[in-house]
This record gives sequence, C-alpha cells and structure tokens, in this order.
Amino acid sequence: MAVKIRLKRMGSKRKPFYRVVVADSRSPRDGRIIEQIGTYNPVTETPEVSIDEEKALDWMTKGAKPSDTVRNLFSKQGIMEKFHESKNN
Repeated sequence: MAVKIRLKRMGSKRKPFYRVVVADSRSPRDGRIIEQIGTYNPVTETPEVSIDEEKALDWMTKGAKPSDTVRNLFSKQGIMEKFHESKNN
C-alpha cells in the first residue's frame, strides 16, 4: 500500500482550510484517511501552519511520501531537515 502525506480541503467556497493527512494514495483527495497530523490555513494574513512533528517524522520513516505542497510546508517548519538528519544517522 502506497501511503502519501497530503492536504485534505475543508472550508467553504473561496475560504479554503486544509488538513494535513496521511492517506492511501489510491483514495480520493477528500476521501478516506489514515490519520490527521496537522492543519494549514492559507487565508489568514500570515498563513497558519500547525503540524505534529513527531507523527510526521514517524510516518516518513515508515515510508510515507509527502506531496509537493506538503514537502514545502515541512521544509518551512524544519521537518524535512530533521528527517534527513535522522536518516543519515
């Protein structure tokens, strides 16, 4: 089973709010998920990002691949750097 870390869109029209979720790559964007690991709100003046680093690192060590957008969010939070450090040690 290929597992992805990606965004699930919530909110109403023109007011998006996203949840960072772990899901099977074959499931639809807003469909069935395995676990929610954070949120992302791009509408606010400074975009709000809250991610559980421990869960994100745990899923990536198990083989979950982040989507491009989630990879950018993780890089800004410093999670990708921690993942690469733990992988090299």
